[in-house]
Amino acid sequence: MSRSREPVTATSVTEARAARRRLALSLGTASMLLLTTYTPASAGTRADDVFPVEDIRHLVENVRLTVESLDASESETRDDRTVTVTLTSDVLFAFDKWEVTGAARTRLARIADSIRTDAPDGVIEIAGHTDDQGSKAYNRRLSQRRAEAVRGVLAGLLSGRSVTLRASGHGETRPRVPNMVGNRPSAENRALNRRVEIVYEASR
Repeated sequence: MSRSREPVTATSVTEARAARRRLALSLGTASMLLLTTYTPASAGTRADDVFPVEDIRHLVENVRLTVESLDASESETRDDRTVTVTLTSDVLFAFDKWEVTGAARTRLARIADSIRTDAPDGVIEIAGHTDDQGSKAYNRRLSQRRAEAVRGVLAGLLSGRSVTLRASGHGETRPRVPNMVGNRPSAENRALNRRVEIVYEASR
């Protein structure tokens, strides 16, 4: 039985991002509590009961957070300072096309706002991906054209900023999930693999 999904809205994505930031803040607060309550081994305290400060910091700093829209068409993953925003191609382009749709431009405008806040300068990598339908050569060309189309829109939205935008197309070589499930093609998985990823380093 197929599972219905609620449509994604700008409000739902914004609320999800706010929840992610609150969680990150909570983790940071927890790390401070752990660090400030650390005391060296002393009389009455066994050495193996004391956790090294550097180990606690390592555990907290390597938390990977992912926020996904209700319809799985958009997600944001923060791994330390590396931010990866993933948009499925079905919400960016018409079938087999590489012109960015009007609705997609609204989403990209929101992402550009986040980049202005989180990464005022630096390199932004834009990577296009496809599913396994069609030839490998065609899929690579299509993914490259789609990545370049997204780069063009973001370049306009981030005009005047000290950022470098680089586009690359990987075709079907880097699937997010298997295209085949139980020796049968999965339409849902193929939709997830048709995507564009926007990757940048947050300044904080």
